[in-house]
Amino acid sequence: MTAVSGTDDMRTLFGQSIAVFAALTGPSHVVESANPAFFAAIGADRARTGIPLAELLPELADQGFLALLDQVYRTGEPYTGRDARVLLGTGPHVRETFFDFTYEPHRDVGGTVTGIRMIGVETTQVKHAQRLTAEHRALLEQIARQAPLAEVLDGMARSIETLAPREVLVSVLLADPDGRHLRHGAAPSLPDFYNQAIDGIATGEGVGSCGTAAHRREPVIVTDITTDPFWTDFRDLAEQAELAACWSTPILARDGALLGTFAMYHRTPRVPQDTDLALAHLFAGTAALAIERHHIEQAKQTAEARARAAHDELARTVRSEQRLRADAEQRATAAAELTAQMRAAAAAQAAAPHPERCQLGGAAGCGAPAELKVADSWGDAAWGCHAHVEEAIINVRSVFIASEELGGLAAYLHR
Repeated sequence: MTAVSGTDDMRTLFGQSIAVFAALTGPSHVVESANPAFFAAIGADRARTGIPLAELLPELADQGFLALLDQVYRTGEPYTGRDARVLLGTGPHVRETFFDFTYEPHRDVGGTVTGIRMIGVETTQVKHAQRLTAEHRALLEQIARQAPLAEVLDGMARSIETLAPREVLVSVLLADPDGRHLRHGAAPSLPDFYNQAIDGIATGEGVGSCGTAAHRREPVIVTDITTDPFWTDFRDLAEQAELAACWSTPILARDGALLGTFAMYHRTPRVPQDTDLALAHLFAGTAALAIERHHIEQAKQTAEARARAAHDELARTVRSEQRLRADAEQRATAAAELTAQMRAAAAAQAAAPHPERCQLGGAAGCGAPAELKVADSWGDAAWGCHAHVEEAIINVRSVFIASEELGGLAAYLHR
């Protein structure tokens, strides 16, 4: 009677508690009784008593908890675990949970262990909150050290997919500068063909979850893609990618400008819980911070590149001006030297005596009177008769009449 009375007391104590409680009997740990919180934790479809725990929860076999029960039953020593990771369910329905728990041996009046009382508190939400805080802090540190945007967004998507209690596939699309189209930003778990297909989709009413969310500037929750009119043009694509639900949140700048969209996809139709919406809101804000920081850095780099280009162009202009000035100075010096040479040559020629006979007859010579003086641009000059002077003007480059007496070529032509 004592044992039964004690069990009844525990059932009464934990009947409405959020703490999980189960009374196990015998070496096979038959579930004698359990409170609603216990069955809610393991799944309402498994709310049965009178069967061994290993049969009720076969997934525990390889996780060490049944061995701990055997140890407590055998030794009579209680065991307490903190933040113990428990995988409940199997296959696609498996979910990760965490518990603080105690295995307390139950004895009969003679002191023999007859069963174990299991008491625990689920700490899954606390654990997930701790993980979320750590992941969020890591993302903020990445943004602060100006990590590449693609790296930040990819890391964010993977963090959310890891943190979410159920399978979720995250996508981030980035708005074009005109806000009319969305480009691929990050989607590590979506198939490549899907990412390529939606890269560049327009923003507008009825353009899937993301295009509509971007257009409305508010979240768009599509719980079943197969029936939602927003997905009419993309339903076959979603089916091919095995996507059944999509919740999209716009990513907005502090001034309200569209930066992109943050989407959470699911393999089965799903209605979001408050925790899902809070997660989307938090990371959409984080994505906005990363994207704005990226835009600021891009603008800074563009301005710096333009400043460098302007500086380089100015430097080229100054160097060209310096070369032109040096060339001009060289030409001026050369011109001054040439002028001096010409003046010296002219003075020398003026001092030379006027010959009596033509000097242009060549080897055969010419006995005609020397009547005209000719010269060239090199400063050479000679006297000759009319015939040989004309011949020289025709055949020798740059030759001109230099006769002071006739007043130059014009005087000669009109003589």
